[in-house]
Amino acid sequence: MKLNLKAFALTVGILWGLAILLVALANLIWPPYGEAFLSLTASLYPGFTPATGAGSVVIGTAYGFVDGAISGFIIAWLYNALAR
Repeated sequence: MKLNLKAFALTVGILWGLAILLVALANLIWPPYGEAFLSLTASLYPGFTPATGAGSVVIGTAYGFVDGAISGFIIAWLYNALAR
């Protein structure tokens, strides 16, 4: 069975972007929520500074989507290569 590279990349990108979006929004509502996760994420994504407003949430979500999509593509490609 082969994985569809585009579908897998989009799926992982959407899920990772959504995870960052939900945690960042929850952090804006309840400031201590997810601080360790968001600090780790901020150390990986330049320009993303948690708890500074909606603009930062959008930046983090965009980074998460792109990072997840690239990672998903690599995982699916590697799976297909090893499954032969």
